[in-house]
Amino acid sequence: MLKLYNTLSRKKEVFLPGSPRAFRKRGGALLGSPEKGKRVNLFVCGITPYDFAHLGHARTYIVFDMIVKYLKDKGFDVFYLQNITDIDDKIIKRAKEKKISTKKLARFFEKEYLKDVKALKIDSVVKYARATDYMKEIISQIKRLLLKNFAYQKKDGIYYDIKKFKNYGKLSRRTALQAEDAVSRIDESKRKRNKGDFCLWKLSKPGEPKWKSPFGPGRPGWHIEDTAITEKFFGPQYDIHGGARDLIFPHHEAEIAQMEAISDQKPMVKYWLHSGFLTIKGQKMAKSLNNFITIKDFIKKNSSRILRIFVIKNHYRSPIDYNENIILQSKRELEKIDEFVDKLQTTGYKGQVNYKLQISKFKKEFEKTMEDDFNTPKALAVLFKLINEGNSLMDKNRLGRDSAGDILKFLRKIDRIFNFIFWQKPKTKIPKDVLKLIKERQTNREKGDWRKADNARAKIKQMGYLIEDTKKGPKIRCF
Repeated sequence: MLKLYNTLSRKKEVFLPGSPRAFRKRGGALLGSPEKGKRVNLFVCGITPYDFAHLGHARTYIVFDMIVKYLKDKGFDVFYLQNITDIDDKIIKRAKEKKISTKKLARFFEKEYLKDVKALKIDSVVKYARATDYMKEIISQIKRLLLKNFAYQKKDGIYYDIKKFKNYGKLSRRTALQAEDAVSRIDESKRKRNKGDFCLWKLSKPGEPKWKSPFGPGRPGWHIEDTAITEKFFGPQYDIHGGARDLIFPHHEAEIAQMEAISDQKPMVKYWLHSGFLTIKGQKMAKSLNNFITIKDFIKKNSSRILRIFVIKNHYRSPIDYNENIILQSKRELEKIDEFVDKLQTTGYKGQVNYKLQISKFKKEFEKTMEDDFNTPKALAVLFKLINEGNSLMDKNRLGRDSAGDILKFLRKIDRIFNFIFWQKPKTKIPKDVLKLIKERQTNREKGDWRKADNARAKIKQMGYLIEDTKKGPKIRCF
């Protein structure tokens, strides 16, 4: 059974989506298994579109794309919802700098983000929900929090009183007193009752965008948009909430305080999943630190396949320190995969001993690693173990046609989840410079000048092409 590490409980738990009443217990043991085809509601915090998305964003969204694809492959019907915070202090500031409207700025960077998503083949999101499209729901939640005395009004807006919510801090393991040291976005007001209180509705200053409300013209706080959106689509409780680990506090903590106070139902979310940081030279990659690499800049130099394998080869909860060496290693791993697939698809298998590779053992190992909280490093180790054994058998002419077909079928199953193996490469003409180097290399090989031939091969690789020598002559492909 699939087990997930739940940030709320700090332990791995069997994944049982939907109401726990659907599963019986006997002596503490769970009977039955999740029903195939069962609906799984999953929400992941999206971007604030005031700048281009960076590799830290890419890591989070590739991770949850992989998780959703795995759940779908297991037979679940997953509704993946992601918000877009299209009104925020950072958006207002950047729009003023560029002398354009906040809406125009947000729409531009939202569009650029969706281009990045497409380039990375992140295609599992069912709905992108803009905060500004759910003002009615946001205002409704604030009204209910005021009515229940969890919120209060000051001259500059509406605030949530964290001391009124007894379980505040249960996700991050902080007390309300410890929360006093943390102040989140747009919550710097000196008028608050408690330093850790957070803003639900901020009254607008002259020249700022605003929406009508019973509390006065203004805009929503950072946290309230998420619970308003998820309540609209999922109700007060749902299966999985995901995001980067830096959102645990105060953002996700605030979401719990809001929704559970409104609904009186616990837990708001059954499973909280958080991805680790992507660091660069030991520091978290972030726009505020100006140490980020945008997705667009990465893709200009590298295939987006490389970014997917780079992310997936690391466990989603572990930190990754970005450097060029690890990217180079990812390129080499893709080359090995590509060469193996190419051999499987082009080898004739005539006159060979029909050695039946026991693909079932690899399937079981792969499944076991993925069921253990998506342990993708071990899953990739299974993949390369299969490649090594398959290559060894092909080199000895011992791999049968049926086994080759079984391997390809298994690789396609893996690729439905990881999505970096069978990429359709665009049909483009090989550049003249590359063709010239291929010809020079072949001439030097025929002369026996292996040093020059190897130099040409290296130059061809630098230009993004791999060359393979076959009985019919050199074979070229891009990577």
